Amino acid sequence: MKYDCIIVGAGSMGMAAAYFLAKAGKKVCAIDAFNPPHTNGSHHGETRIIRYAYGEGVEYVPLALRAATLWQQLEQQVKKPLLLQTGVVNIGDNDNPFIHTVIESAKKYDLPLEVLNAEEIIKRWPGIQVGDNMIAAFEPTSGVLRVEDCVAAYKELAINEGATVCTNEPVQHIAFGNTVKVTTANNTYEADTCIVCAGAWTKRLLQQYNLPLNPIRKTFAWFEAEEALYGEANFPAFAFELRDECYYGFPSINGSGFKIGRHDGGETIDPDKALREFDDSDTVDLRQFLADYMPQVGTFKEGKVCKYTMTPDEHFIIDFLPEQSNVIVATGFSGHGFKFSSAIGEMLAQMVTDGKPQLSNDLFKLNRF
Repeated sequence: MKYDCIIVGAGSMGMAAAYFLAKAGKKVCAIDAFNPPHTNGSHHGETRIIRYAYGEGVEYVPLALRAATLWQQLEQQVKKPLLLQTGVVNIGDNDNPFIHTVIESAKKYDLPLEVLNAEEIIKRWPGIQVGDNMIAAFEPTSGVLRVEDCVAAYKELAINEGATVCTNEPVQHIAFGNTVKVTTANNTYEADTCIVCAGAWTKRLLQQYNLPLNPIRKTFAWFEAEEALYGEANFPAFAFELRDECYYGFPSINGSGFKIGRHDGGETIDPDKALREFDDSDTVDLRQFLADYMPQVGTFKEGKVCKYTMTPDEHFIIDFLPEQSNVIVATGFSGHGFKFSSAIGEMLAQMVTDGKPQLSNDLFKLNRF
């Protein structure tokens, strides 16, 4: 059977794109090496932060706002809570460039944002202790996405709209031309267009393009925590931008415990080999951070591993492949992509149907490398 579009990688971006293409009347086939939602990509672990005043660049704000609208629509369509408005606080030294970009982007787009000094931070959230030179940018309208539920929701809607979703079927080869041929262990599929959003496997699948991608092993962990201090009713999702380190985390949601991870660093991996399991060495920097800034967090509960796929500048790649006007690559989400996946799915569908997205992808063009 020939399709209008084949999507290689049906995780967060791919499943959303499958829905938007199927909804637009396209015959679409989404192929995944596993059965989404799963634990082999970058979309597991219960929660991701969604924020709109964006420290990585003011240019991201329109995409973040569109993503929020689409998440809210998705909630209504599947009648499940997907977006929890806990607020998000970014904390760093008062001269930290990331914090100042958060503030700048809030001003430019008229987003609600409170800037607090050290004394105000400690008063607002007694579970945090900070140095006198630190400030916080608190965005009350942002919050937390329930990641597996989000992917499952787009999967359900895509199938309802007529999309074919092929699971547990690793792609072995993609042949380009007027018709794109995608070969798996089981079948060969053909389509007029193709979207490749295979996370850590994208570089290998498109090896002739030598994409500047580095898949890395990342970890996160849950700790026991007093609900009055760190529960979702009283405590926001957060990011601490320190001089040489960056940590992020979540309040205890439904009593699940306080979740924290380190955003920077990580070791390069081969995505075809099993990730090294979480061990005691993965808690050392987390425990030190908590001792310094949130000493009332309790004992370690459990830890998990996941993957980031990094670009050199940590901005995404969303573009047509060179000299392939019918093949789009969406990759390199560098540990901050999930929140955008609803809007990126829509963007990818528009690139297939209209040749270009309605929101600009200039920041994400391949030729910057």
